[in-house]
Amino acid sequence: MKTTATNVGAFGLLLASIYLASQSPSIGAESAMPPPRQEDNQLHVVLPKDDIPAINDPEFESVDKAERGMADEELVIGLVGEREQRAYSTWQLDRHEIVNDVFEGQPIAVTW
Repeated sequence: MKTTATNVGAFGLLLASIYLASQSPSIGAESAMPPPRQEDNQLHVVLPKDDIPAINDPEFESVDKAERGMADEELVIGLVGEREQRAYSTWQLDRHEIVNDVFEGQPIAVTW
């Protein structure tokens, strides 16, 4: 199992491409484009408060079991201490975003 930091380069490039594509209309489409939106300075709630549950009591697999169930390319957030090592799957964090855990006796929050 590889423990690597997330590579946001490709994701950032994708977002930049989407943004640039949205800023340059197709030829002849200028009249079909809606007028630019005015900023309304209002807070828009996408998800209600506490709608994404944190993982409060994480369970970990052995390295052997994790290697059988995870792809080599799967991104994780890794922690290496003097006595413990942990890998938090970003695939799991996509749905939870926060893990409240204890690492080497200290409370920690892993966020994504």
